[in-house]
Amino acid sequence: MPFDPISMAELMAALPHVLAAPKDDAPVQGLCFRPTFKERLFPDHLTLTAALGIPGERWLTAPWLRLPDGAPDPRIQVSILPLRVMDLVWRDRTETLHPGDNIVADLDMSEANLPEGTLLTAGTAVLRVSSLFNDGCVKWKVRYGEAAKDWITLPGHPPLRLRGVLCAVERDGIVRLGDRLRKLA
Repeated sequence: MPFDPISMAELMAALPHVLAAPKDDAPVQGLCFRPTFKERLFPDHLTLTAALGIPGERWLTAPWLRLPDGAPDPRIQVSILPLRVMDLVWRDRTETLHPGDNIVADLDMSEANLPEGTLLTAGTAVLRVSSLFNDGCVKWKVRYGEAAKDWITLPGHPPLRLRGVLCAVERDGIVRLGDRLRKLA
């Protein structure tokens, strides 16, 4: 099957649907564990810890962002991808690699709904939404097309966080498929 990336027209037409995602209490519909580059495992649960992120995952050994002392930046321990965005861009699920986000949920991840510092329960764990913008790296562009990358950063789109949110683990715990992502008051 030839590569068939989504068009900007399709993405823009789908934007109202993406933005209509629930504001809270969203079921976890996907979990992904990345032990190394280009490797994806899809377990029924993930252990989340403040010290190790997701134990065994590549965040600890090969993070894309480090602190000044060289340690992995805890603000990128867990990534959460909106289900509606994943369903739009990941068209070829046989030949194209899964985006790799640890949690997939049908949740509005905009700054208006999940401002920096928002605490989310994920199973028995608690996550803190980071200040870092997930702009969709070059790998996102290669896998899902130029329009999928550009759509995330169009004027007015960064606050929508269409590529999802990055989080630090605030409280250790376990998240399972079907657990709910909930904002803590």
